[in-house]
Amino acid sequence: MIQLGKYNKLKVVKSLDFGVYLDGDEEFEEILLPKRYVPKGLRVGQDIEVFVYMDSEDRVIATTEQPKAVVGDFAFLKVVSVNDFGAFLDWGLPKDLLIPISEQNRKLKVGDSCVVKVFLHFETNRIAASQKLDKFLNNSPEGYREGEEVSLLILHKMELGYPAVINDTHLGLIFENDVFERLSEGDRKKGFIKEVREDGKINLALTRPGYEKVDGISKDILDQLKAEGGFLDLTDKTSSDVIHSRLKMSKKTFKKAIGTLYKQRLILIEENGIRLNTNDKS
Repeated sequence: MIQLGKYNKLKVVKSLDFGVYLDGDEEFEEILLPKRYVPKGLRVGQDIEVFVYMDSEDRVIATTEQPKAVVGDFAFLKVVSVNDFGAFLDWGLPKDLLIPISEQNRKLKVGDSCVVKVFLHFETNRIAASQKLDKFLNNSPEGYREGEEVSLLILHKMELGYPAVINDTHLGLIFENDVFERLSEGDRKKGFIKEVREDGKINLALTRPGYEKVDGISKDILDQLKAEGGFLDLTDKTSSDVIHSRLKMSKKTFKKAIGTLYKQRLILIEENGIRLNTNDKS
């Protein structure tokens, strides 16, 4: 079965001056792969993997070019033109991808970029994009556990923080006070499940929650100590702004981390800062 908007492995059934025809089964019969995409030496009877979509004249066509997203993907794409029907996104193919007005969260203009879901409209058999991500996401968070590592796609910032698509299936939120780096819509990040709430909503973090997180942060502090000659003029009395500016972490995380390092006898806590413990022989 041919899948529009996805990669398909198809057999060459006919070779002509302007390209080759591929076996499109009973539904599409023969699908043209234009000459400019035909690899040298491709012969009738051989298979080739191609992306199948509809060209500007709504004909089913194949290409060896790789789009920035296929049907089923979430992607961060740029608006290259607009008309009365909607906005058109650059997805790496000659025919731009339409995001209809009805699928927009806000009126898009040329130069805008946004996260969309690429989908196949079953009534029209057309490939399109949508900003209305909720209808493509699973609302049941079953299966996630606290501390689990996940893949995140960052969405447009809101008042509380940054919503993010989790593993291309669920929606979660990174609260503003848990963000210690610059984030932008469309960023793909490694993240962690911080909490699955009773109401089914998912809180996220960019660093592993709890003491597992402190272990990783502790190593960062040790690396910074070594880079600065074994001493950092930071203590638990240093302002949170200074700690964040120097180490890109919250004061609470810093205090937990140096407590762990002190218990492990890796550092000394002095009045004016922390120092690598080079004397401990245990």
